[in-house]
Amino acid sequence: MRASDIGDSMPAIRLMRITRSNDPVRSAHFSVASRTTRFLVALVMLVASVIAFPLRAAPATYSGESPVANQTEAARSGALKTALADVVIRLSGDAGILARDEVAKAVAAADKYVLQYRYRNETVTDDSTGGAGQQLVLVAEFDSNAVDRMLAGLGLAGTGSAVAIDTTPVQKRVWLSGMHSAADYARSFGYLSKQAMVRQSWPIEARGDGVLIRVELAGDFNRWLGQVNQDGIFQVNSASPPVQDIDATLSLNP
Repeated sequence: MRASDIGDSMPAIRLMRITRSNDPVRSAHFSVASRTTRFLVALVMLVASVIAFPLRAAPATYSGESPVANQTEAARSGALKTALADVVIRLSGDAGILARDEVAKAVAAADKYVLQYRYRNETVTDDSTGGAGQQLVLVAEFDSNAVDRMLAGLGLAGTGSAVAIDTTPVQKRVWLSGMHSAADYARSFGYLSKQAMVRQSWPIEARGDGVLIRVELAGDFNRWLGQVNQDGIFQVNSASPPVQDIDATLSLNP
């Protein structure tokens, strides 16, 4: 991707030196533009200050998945148990661990450990017909500390469960474009506030239809970008744009 590909959605990040002009029209234009920029920055700061607080102490998580027929409460309840069972089997290294009554009982209480969940559609192939179809998958994020305590109580400590995934903090600068209203800003930062991998996010500056933010992640940056693409709120335009001090560019989907 060339720097020029970012286009009008991301004007130059660094402020240019502005010289005074005796031209009243140009001076008036600059005054209006300055007020608009200040308003956008204030708007972003306001939205972020309302939403960012819960991000500060986001715990590390274990991820589990399960196919699900639909998004009803009954289907979700069963899928959460399957997703937690997937986590327990993976951490214990024992495919038959669920045969233990106390483990099965703990997994049945999956809603006690889940922090958040989302859905994604996957293209699957029918082995009998060879045709392709869509499968809805529930992706759940479970509180790793709570799961570790549960496993320790079942006598499974020391099997690797104490090593929480995605705990190394990573800070990145990301350009978000495609935001034209306060609702778009609220939607963007609201999405970030619900992501388990995002510990904190805050805006740096706003320009045009976009905003430069810094995000602190619990885990791998590329894995986070992959999750962002799957969720469908943002589209990842570039995971390594040729622009100084910007680690990725995203655009808000309509």
